Amino acid sequence: MRHHVILGAGPAGVIAAETIRRHAPQDRITLVGDEPHPPYSRMAIPYLLVGHIDEAGTHLRKRPGHYDELRIERVQGRALQVDTQRRTVRLQDGRALAFDRLLIATGSQPVKPPIHGVELPGVHHCWTLADARAILQRAGPGARVLQLGAGFIGCIIMEALKQRGVQLTVVEMGDRMVPRMMGPAAGGMIQRWCERQGVRVLTGTRIEAIEHEAPLRARLSNGEHIAADLVIIAAGVRPAIAFLEGSGIRCLQGVLTDERMQTNVEGIFAAGDCAEAFDRVSGRTIVSAIQPNAAEQARVAALNMVGLSAELRGVTQINVLDTLGLISTSFGQWQGVPGGESAQWVDEAHHRVISLAFDGDRLIGSNTVGWTDHVGALRGLVEGQVRLGRWKEALRRDPTQFMAAYLATAQAQAAWCGPGDTRRRGDAPVR
Repeated sequence: MRHHVILGAGPAGVIAAETIRRHAPQDRITLVGDEPHPPYSRMAIPYLLVGHIDEAGTHLRKRPGHYDELRIERVQGRALQVDTQRRTVRLQDGRALAFDRLLIATGSQPVKPPIHGVELPGVHHCWTLADARAILQRAGPGARVLQLGAGFIGCIIMEALKQRGVQLTVVEMGDRMVPRMMGPAAGGMIQRWCERQGVRVLTGTRIEAIEHEAPLRARLSNGEHIAADLVIIAAGVRPAIAFLEGSGIRCLQGVLTDERMQTNVEGIFAAGDCAEAFDRVSGRTIVSAIQPNAAEQARVAALNMVGLSAELRGVTQINVLDTLGLISTSFGQWQGVPGGESAQWVDEAHHRVISLAFDGDRLIGSNTVGWTDHVGALRGLVEGQVRLGRWKEALRRDPTQFMAAYLATAQAQAAWCGPGDTRRRGDAPVR
């Protein structure tokens, strides 16, 4: 009987614990989380802010007694150190947990920028249930809210705040909204859309200091001073792995793993937003902080922890965002590669953009804004590393033809075009 210790009670940790129990009925499982609440989804917090759900609605598993029934022991604590020789985890309160198998699923933590006044009352991240409670107290209809950050998470928070009826100003250091997900045309389109919905957006701008209280007063890099009842910091996240320093577990941006989600130390695995896994499209390791990837990584790690064989097929950067009703997507290496080519189509009147990035005759990344038809075909072309053949030039001329390209290339990827026809995939005639 093994003892599996799982650090992190988010989606990756919970899925791993349930998978272990399914395949190892007698093993001991300890799930360590640093908050007093039942395991919950951070992605549900915006729905809590809007009022669509209550706090119980954020819980990952709704049935009372779920973890007790599965004999998953829950421990509240924060990991302080991992001793790979003694096979123990030391918690911040001094307790030590011995393990046979360890899963690091500690997720991400919000970045706290070095801004004077960031610790003042009324300045909050939007990351925990405690944050959500504090925001609900201040973000009533008509409240003046200043938000730092217009990235993926920032846009989700922005939508919830707008629905609460606040007066919202968003400050973004980058030259466009969602700069780590969208190119200039797409990011600019999203900004103009938000401004039409009544959100003031200041790109290329920083908060230099937050002064005074009730109301707060922020000094911006453009010289403005903005009064606010609430300041929200959404300046990005980073893997929560500082406690691994000196452990011998290899980390770059995240915890490095192999295709089995095992680290360089046998019996120690990682999954979720803190894990750095191989991306077959870019050919490098990446931290892919999205829940579907976290779930699959957790499943693969758990199967290997109980002695079964499973491999991660790879991860691809995939993001789908709803910004005040405008849908945008980002797949793969949307920013392109040196020497690669690109194509772009913009329909300003209808708030639509399609941007494509090529490496040779493969589509390696894409952005779309306001285009929802068949976008899964773009993902298929990117993830499948499909050779486009003649279709590459067709897409460069008209990026909106990606569905036709998908039907002509990806679906025939593994087959000849027909009996006696020697044309390979990608060489179907362009119409």
